[in-house]
Amino acid sequence: MARPAARPISQVSAPAVDQSMPVVSARPQATLKTEEYYALKTKIFAALIESIDVAQLGGMSLDQARSEIGAIVNEIITAKKIVMSTAEQDELLQDICNDVLGYGPLEPLLARDDIADIMVNGANTVYIEVGGKVQKTDIRFRDNAQLLNISQRIVSQVGRRVDESSPICDARLPDGSRVNVIVPPLAIDGPSLTIRKFKKDKLTLDQLVKFGSITPEGAEILEIIGKVRCNVIVSGGTGSGKTTLLNCLTRYIEPGERIVTCEDAAELQLQQPHVVRLETRPPNLEGEGQITMRDLIKNCLRMRPERIIVGEVRGSEAFDLLQAMNTGHDGSMGTLHANSPREALSRIESMITMGGFSLPSKTLREMIVSSVDVIVQAARLRDGSRRITHITEVLGLEGDVIITQDLFVYDILGEDVNGNLIGQHRSTGIGRPRFWDRARYYGEEKRLAAALDSAEKAAA
Repeated sequence: MARPAARPISQVSAPAVDQSMPVVSARPQATLKTEEYYALKTKIFAALIESIDVAQLGGMSLDQARSEIGAIVNEIITAKKIVMSTAEQDELLQDICNDVLGYGPLEPLLARDDIADIMVNGANTVYIEVGGKVQKTDIRFRDNAQLLNISQRIVSQVGRRVDESSPICDARLPDGSRVNVIVPPLAIDGPSLTIRKFKKDKLTLDQLVKFGSITPEGAEILEIIGKVRCNVIVSGGTGSGKTTLLNCLTRYIEPGERIVTCEDAAELQLQQPHVVRLETRPPNLEGEGQITMRDLIKNCLRMRPERIIVGEVRGSEAFDLLQAMNTGHDGSMGTLHANSPREALSRIESMITMGGFSLPSKTLREMIVSSVDVIVQAARLRDGSRRITHITEVLGLEGDVIITQDLFVYDILGEDVNGNLIGQHRSTGIGRPRFWDRARYYGEEKRLAAALDSAEKAAA
């Protein structure tokens, strides 16, 4: 497989590695790589590039290409009289095949399903997040040029580019994992690559209950909210699980509904059969051809959607999403960054204002309360756990103030001897939420009443 041509980039020396954090192996059962291993790998890789026709590899299947590379690497090891065990030779061959055919040193990390984030800070420093905790790995790249090449390989698969003239890029992997790349001159210590990985087995609300992210009663109420076409905003900080939660909520959309999703990098994975996925596009080399989130939402209104799902609301597209929610597209959903339901409402208002809309504050708030039914707040706590901390209804407007009421909240009670937070979800005892009539319309009022009653008894 031919490697994408890399635009020359000035080599920046990597910073000294911080030894304060223990280093873990990328492969859980493997030993940490040594400097001698990396020197030997570089030597064999250089000899391989001289001996192989990369263009010819492009016409082979993946297995054929790996077999061809393996045969040449074995010849090089024999010719140079390098002494290695069979296990070491297999590991070296795997790494070299990853460099030529895949994503290089990232491959063992991408193969692990327990990793949530991969953070590459230049060629010599790679961190991962496992179980809510950040760990330093022994992974390293040959140099910043190899890291840039692999970054280009990733973004070129979705028709994007990253180089000195376009140093910031959002992209995705084939499995939907979100990728961000920023390179010099903006990234001072070499290219920086961040990957938000998706699990192969998609989480469900039942699994979130098992993890303690929400109670069974809270999960049932969320399921009802999804079914009865409430307009939902999923709010939370970075890494709090907003997209995961949005995916969980969309599982309860009826199979016959037509859904249109709008995202910067397509990562939502809806299970329904009638889904149209739209994705923004950056400008080309001449600075033209950009398609923004606002463009997508405006266009999808002409596509006869029954629900509109926006991956992340970041700017003036908030106005168009509210318009859609308020004009017959009930059950629309979106995520945004905010630390509380009240802050989420303020963020929507400020995003619309910064987008250049000169509407009075009261008019904006009237639009918000007539459009948004429920805010679901997710949080990543300081012990690394993720919790749904609020299920909050938007009730209406009193004067210039938006009135909300919490159905569920999460209270932190303390922490155990290991530093893990102890808390509990509790119902606030609201007997009849605002969407009660909507639940009755869809035949869910008895189930909703039972869930609320059960939650109140559990809280007592």
